[in-house]
Amino acid sequence: MTVYVDDMRASYGRMVMCHMIADTDAELHAMADRIGVARRWWQAPPKHDSHYDIALSKRAIAVAAGAIEITWRQCGAMAMRRRITGELGPHADAMDWQQKWYAERRAASLQGSIE
Repeated sequence: MTVYVDDMRASYGRMVMCHMIADTDAELHAMADRIGVARRWWQAPPKHDSHYDIALSKRAIAVAAGAIEITWRQCGAMAMRRRITGELGPHADAMDWQQKWYAERRAASLQGSIE
């Protein structure tokens, strides 16, 4: 099971929240069940990329249960990659993938405007 929790810190009432994402929705829901997060908190497509916003106390439990800690920037890059390719891909190269994707788009746009 590959589940990720980012280091975002967003206030929600008296709680501080972060994101929890996973390679598959089945893995995401299994971890949510394991750490005691109700399914009603799932933020689902098409309105959102599939994830849960979880309190930091739940984050600690998720990490203890095997979730991988990532940055909020990695989380955003991984979500973008899933929207484009259908997969989160490895967290280690998420930022490089995103930069390459933007560079390729810029190059294609410039090439198109020259012709």
